[in-house]
Amino acid sequence: MLAPFACHPDQSRGRLFEEKLSSFRSPFQRDRDRIIHSSAFRRLKHKTQVFVEHEGDYYRTRLTHTIEVAQVARTISGVLGLNTDLAEAVALAHDLGHTPFGHTGEDAMERLMAPFGGFDHNAQALRIVTRLERHYADFDGLNLTWETLEGIAKHNGPVRGPNAEEKHAGPLPYALAEVNAAWDLELDTHASAEAQVAAIADDVAYSHHDLHDGLRSGLFNELDLMDLPVTGPAFEEVDRLYPGLDKMRRRHEALRRVFGRMVEDVIAVAQNRLAAAQPKSVGEIRHMGMTVIRFSKPLYQELKAIRSFLFHRMYRAPSVMAERARVTQVIDGLFPLFLAEPGLLPAEWQPDVAGAKGDTELARIVCDYVAGMTDRFALSEGERLLGGGFRASPL
Repeated sequence: MLAPFACHPDQSRGRLFEEKLSSFRSPFQRDRDRIIHSSAFRRLKHKTQVFVEHEGDYYRTRLTHTIEVAQVARTISGVLGLNTDLAEAVALAHDLGHTPFGHTGEDAMERLMAPFGGFDHNAQALRIVTRLERHYADFDGLNLTWETLEGIAKHNGPVRGPNAEEKHAGPLPYALAEVNAAWDLELDTHASAEAQVAAIADDVAYSHHDLHDGLRSGLFNELDLMDLPVTGPAFEEVDRLYPGLDKMRRRHEALRRVFGRMVEDVIAVAQNRLAAAQPKSVGEIRHMGMTVIRFSKPLYQELKAIRSFLFHRMYRAPSVMAERARVTQVIDGLFPLFLAEPGLLPAEWQPDVAGAKGDTELARIVCDYVAGMTDRFALSEGERLLGGGFRASPL
């Protein structure tokens, strides 16, 4: 039974290109399945989360991160009476637009694309699912429902209007503007509760697994985490219940408690907010003027301390920064090379190149190609086309 404020599949606004309804899958189930079977989803296997993909078999990749986000989203949405299929679809699609080398590649692409309409990975995800996936006979893209597209566009909140974050004050990234012009995504409102769940599930997943990966990398140790909120009490509880537990089991038991604390907090806050507001429809959720799905203020402040720790000890660690500088050279080399010599793009991209009108359209085609690369392909192309010195080294 879905709550009245959930997204009900029989009330979906449909698809841009009308299709016959499936006899055994809801529209949101079909969205989820199309995302899973997309080429962009498969490429996430070899894209960076924090560590460059080849650096170790146990570190999260963008794909394993996405799967963890989807799991958290299904759990939270199920407890709250939301549509689990829609929450999962948005979660599975939320990182499709990421470049090779994670946020390092995105920073480089934002800088390189600044003269050509900008770059944003959420907007690029929309471009992928509406244009760049070209497998169906009747349309480009995946022809996802309005609700899933809305969730991809604004799961982190409105991107226009009084409730938008300050970072959205400038022009819309061209990829988002194109999709919104074709189908109004109501960018000044909040997204559905399902999309909000996908956003908070992203925070839960990376806050948890970055601690795991940082410990495995040796950038910090368990003793460092004993001094932090949330993690410190979690290790203390494990030590009390399981004295003498071996290192790896102790680590897992402590961090699963951190994970559980975050999920339980989100559910409790959402239940209280929904009980107080008594929304009768998803439309009321969109126009509440605030997010319904969020951490409590005390936990949010504690997580800020953990994220500050991760920023300094992991994301900006000297070894990680050296790798960031090295892989940035790859993006900085490949993008202008393809822009100057578009004939180097693969044969299947040449019809788009031939149809490009001006430098801006060509730059966007090159951006689509480079942003879609996996870590390993970008490194190999850097080695092949740019010469030596571009192969990344282990951490």
